[in-house]
Amino acid sequence: MDWIREVLHDLLLWVESLGYYGILIGLLIEVIPSEIVLSFGGYLVHKGEVTFWGAVLFGTLGAIGQQWILYAIGRYAGRPFFDKYGKYIKLKPKHLDLSEKWFQKYGAGIVFTARFVPVMRQAISIPAGIAKMNFWLFTLLTAIASVPWSIMFVYLGYTLGDKWETIDQEAAKYVQPAILIAVALLIGYVLFKYLKSRGKSV
Repeated sequence: MDWIREVLHDLLLWVESLGYYGILIGLLIEVIPSEIVLSFGGYLVHKGEVTFWGAVLFGTLGAIGQQWILYAIGRYAGRPFFDKYGKYIKLKPKHLDLSEKWFQKYGAGIVFTARFVPVMRQAISIPAGIAKMNFWLFTLLTAIASVPWSIMFVYLGYTLGDKWETIDQEAAKYVQPAILIAVALLIGYVLFKYLKSRGKSV
């Protein structure tokens, strides 16, 4: 597995050489998981090579851009594209099936909530595109979810400093509460929709 570490090391050096644009492109194409790119961005803040809010801004823009791409493919190419090529971007049929069920059951609000769930962060954009969800609402919900995600990992990378590579252990303390909060928001959203539909039917 040493060659994987070497490739990762080289990619992170490339991100560092590009500064803000390295963070943006790293999130946009996500060859490396977003958590690692953002925490490495925090490490660059620690080194004084970028600013905290600059790293958050470009990380957020990269995250939104990636979801735009998935949304566009879902909208214009549809599910067959991902059935054929999804494996190359680590999206399995079971992830797509689940994301479609979530979207059909919970509607547009799930675009926000799913951003805090691993894998589903990417997958949920596909049924949103297929359903031709309003693009600006999609962008707004994606941005609202991406900002705290970016802040959290950039901050963790910054506070860890030279130990930023231990991000997996440290992030678990924060990711699990974030998922619980997202689930609570989803429940609130579903309850709101239910009460609203009851009100219309009365």
